[in-house]
Amino acid sequence: MLEHSLSVVVCRCRLLLAGAWIAAAVAASAGAESVEYLSGVEWPEPAAVTPGATPGAAPSDATVLFDGTNLDAWENGDAWKVEGGVATVGTGPITTKQTFGDCQLHVEWSAPVSPSGDGQNRGNSGVFFLGHSIDISYEVQVLDSFQSKTYFDGQAGAVYKQTPPMVNVTRPPGEWNVYDILWTAPRFEGDGTLKSPAYVTVLHNGVVVQNHFQLKGSTYWHRPPEYVAHEGDGLHISLQDHHHPVRYRNIWVREWKALEGKQAEPPSYYDHATGKTSAERPATGG
Repeated sequence: MLEHSLSVVVCRCRLLLAGAWIAAAVAASAGAESVEYLSGVEWPEPAAVTPGATPGAAPSDATVLFDGTNLDAWENGDAWKVEGGVATVGTGPITTKQTFGDCQLHVEWSAPVSPSGDGQNRGNSGVFFLGHSIDISYEVQVLDSFQSKTYFDGQAGAVYKQTPPMVNVTRPPGEWNVYDILWTAPRFEGDGTLKSPAYVTVLHNGVVVQNHFQLKGSTYWHRPPEYVAHEGDGLHISLQDHHHPVRYRNIWVREWKALEGKQAEPPSYYDHATGKTSAERPATGG
């Protein structure tokens, strides 16, 4: 009986202590929440963009490069076959007439339905950010990597010869793969030295396979990567002809630019309880 009574007392003490701790925490939280930090940074209003009506559809601020009707936005577009809303690799690469800087690029592609060959000789193509010469070229590999082996930094989703994809999410031949590529272009000083490198993030079928990867330079097959200076940050987008009938559809791009705020006022604290603003956090703020 005594043991039971002691147990009840201990339990009640624990409940009282827990209640007191919660009350103190709530009080401290209430005090802290009354004081708001103000950065003093004045931001421009983000532009309103209407998203695509269906997943993968172009948003309202996108430049549509291929909507299934023609390849008028591309140099050498007449050399590829357009039929049934799909463009099939023909003779030579196609390259956008327009250049783009930092951007979000959406590309859908499908490997040949009847696969032949293996490794690099199987549904091979590529998505390039291309300068005025092949010395300025940055490739995200397109390849039939569904149950097909090759060198890892050359499979689908790789930054060619620089890093493999983190995972292989390639769909079977004939099914559609989706690349969403976030591209940050390299910048160069006036004397041609590198100011900041290129970065790329790639989602393959909705899965992150490259996360803000820093490129070592252009993606060559025959020599180590290096940066070759070019004016501005605009590059063409190019789709490779590797002599395989890879198909493409629904290609669009939207350039992006980070918002820049200005320090309009010094950072401060505003106490909603007192209505006062101060440079230092009030002591009653927790």
